[in-house]
Amino acid sequence: MALLDPHSTPLSASAAAHLLRRATFGPTKQEIALLTGKTASDAVDLLISNSSYRLNPPPPVEMDTSRPDAGQEFLSKPFDVTRTWAYYQYIKCWWIGLMTEQISKPSILEKLTAFWQNHFVVIFSVVEDYRFIEKYLTFLRTNALGNFRDLVIGITKDPGMLIFQNGNENTKELPNENYGRELQELFTVGQKNYSGDYNYSEEDVKAAARVLTGWVASNRVKVGSTTFGTSFNPDRHDTSNKTFSSKYNNTTIIGKTGATAGDAELVDLTNMLLAHPETPKFICRKLYRWYVNPNVTQEIEDGVIVPLAQFFASTSNNYAITPVVRKLLISQIFFDNRNIGSIVKSPAEFMIGTVRFFDQPVPGITSEYGPFKNLTNFLSNSMNLLQLNLLNQPSVFGSLPYFQTGYSKNWINETTLGLRGENTDKMVYPSLNIKPGYVLGIDFLGRLAAIQPNFADVTGTPAITCEQVLQELSAHLYATELSQEQKDFLIDSIMMMKSSPRTTWQKEWDAYRAAPTNTSRQNTVLWRVRALMKYMLRMAEYQIF
Repeated sequence: MALLDPHSTPLSASAAAHLLRRATFGPTKQEIALLTGKTASDAVDLLISNSSYRLNPPPPVEMDTSRPDAGQEFLSKPFDVTRTWAYYQYIKCWWIGLMTEQISKPSILEKLTAFWQNHFVVIFSVVEDYRFIEKYLTFLRTNALGNFRDLVIGITKDPGMLIFQNGNENTKELPNENYGRELQELFTVGQKNYSGDYNYSEEDVKAAARVLTGWVASNRVKVGSTTFGTSFNPDRHDTSNKTFSSKYNNTTIIGKTGATAGDAELVDLTNMLLAHPETPKFICRKLYRWYVNPNVTQEIEDGVIVPLAQFFASTSNNYAITPVVRKLLISQIFFDNRNIGSIVKSPAEFMIGTVRFFDQPVPGITSEYGPFKNLTNFLSNSMNLLQLNLLNQPSVFGSLPYFQTGYSKNWINETTLGLRGENTDKMVYPSLNIKPGYVLGIDFLGRLAAIQPNFADVTGTPAITCEQVLQELSAHLYATELSQEQKDFLIDSIMMMKSSPRTTWQKEWDAYRAAPTNTSRQNTVLWRVRALMKYMLRMAEYQIF
């Protein structure tokens, strides 16, 4: 069996949940049902095609309900330095809302955009202009499923990247090497190959910097400005020839003059970088770690990364991104049991996935901007505390667990583990008011009533059992199925507290059914179910996906 061969068995519910956990920020029950029974190819094609519905969402809006312009979009207005931080936060909340919403059209777009955002990192604390951040994020969302060549060329000229990597200061008199280095080390060829050999030289960094001279970002944080962007200044450009090392077959990029010199040399540089044999392997390796497993063994390097990279760079594919992601997500290796539950959830998968899994609705950004802010700001702040600060990562490498030794295991430490538990407790013991009538949290009574046949007929219909309660609350909650021993422990030791037989639950549930508005009977039922759910959410298995 070739590891990249398509997974041919129709998706079970658990396989569909696995695909949705990895390709999106977590499944809903409706989405699992939607993909169950489909082939992997058909399911992934649906996730890809659904991306088109998400490319033109409503823009970010003012979310301060006390302001007269509340609910209005702000990106077309003159730059307002007094609202810089607030507008940046609203842009982040806007993106988190797109990750979280449940519109019955699951898509790979936001998860793949998050991959590129952690790959081509731009940091707000350096850029400081909310318009630059929105333009950068929109560029990534628009091109996430497109062509890697276009991504490299476009991000190089992005005004946010020019500021973040000092490209704005890169002139023929004083070449700045920052972006020339990161373009190779982090964005294309990678610093080293799988064997540990360097993929480029210091001379290559200097030559790349000279190629990139002349690009300028305009109107950054300029009060009252209504336009901004990137331009090329030929007077700042090094027009001499740039010769690279043997790592690039001693390629020479011919120096050019005039208004088109910047674009022409950038295309030549990009083509040279993409022709490097390590570039497609470097990108495919990162995609594998993002979607499948952080651990790339020699078997995976030979059987997955190398053939996938060959396909990525092939003449027929020509660095198109979608076919590569599709090939990976429908593969045998993606659905292999060794890769189920092999990644520790990032704060995004953890927080957003929890909200999605328990069907907590996202208010409309245009009609309910205040409640929208309440929910997305809670998610944003929670993720920040858990080490994931979207659009403002700690370094050019992105978030630490995406590149450090150990990879996703670095999301977990004594502090973050406790904070994860506190956040899931909020789902069990609702306290965060999103809007009148909507408190964030699980509707236990509603969920259990939905699986109770003939709820009002207490004498004629037996009560649901402890086993049914556990099945309802645990279905697809974990990446791997609970063992019978674990199920018995959860029921007898947690739900029934070791002191009551399982039949006691049915008596308590029937008492509630007979008087559903009786507060004390509600509380008796809720006490047991909340204890069960709290423990299940604290279980270590929930930290992996």
